[in-house]
Amino acid sequence: MSRPLIISDCDEVLLHMIVPFGQWLDETQDVSFKLIGNDFSSAMRRKDNGEPVEPAEIWRLLSAFFDGEMHRQSPILGAIGAIKTLQEHADVVVLTNLADRHNAARQAQLADHGLDLRVFTNQGPKGPALQAIMAEYSPSKAVFIDDLAQHHGSAAELVPELGRLHLCGEQSLAPHITCAFEAGHAHARIDNWAHALPWLLGRIQE
Repeated sequence: MSRPLIISDCDEVLLHMIVPFGQWLDETQDVSFKLIGNDFSSAMRRKDNGEPVEPAEIWRLLSAFFDGEMHRQSPILGAIGAIKTLQEHADVVVLTNLADRHNAARQAQLADHGLDLRVFTNQGPKGPALQAIMAEYSPSKAVFIDDLAQHHGSAAELVPELGRLHLCGEQSLAPHITCAFEAGHAHARIDNWAHALPWLLGRIQE
């Protein structure tokens, strides 16, 4: 009989991202990062003139961060222990929206934090990737964890049988993002692992 399956995002679910990214920008790129609400596009401004960083440059800086600065990312409180506990009861994989060239680095990064996890890289909505993962594993139960509402919407549309937990572990971001549970696309919204773990265990064991 197949095991249950947990499919988890990484950034702001398992590891902090926007805080170390902002610190790197400030220290090395002469760019300030101040997130107001959830407007990522206007959060980055050039220190010399206060002008917003143009979209193409935002993508370049993000790529540069993941190319060489992932060591700056630290675990979300409780995430490592929770995933290890979940691995006792289910298969756990990571579905992360990074370029495919970052797959091995992400897997190594998680291993450095004590998590031996298979990583799937993806670009765009996650529904199609979730369909493929579900088809490969054919789990008895499955839950998807992500911090962004749009990915839960994509999952709800294409893989409605999948349990969906909206979790954003970055406290400076969590109050400002669209809630997938309120939108009807997630089964729960829980932003800390102490409460998320018993919910997840209950979901895969019910």
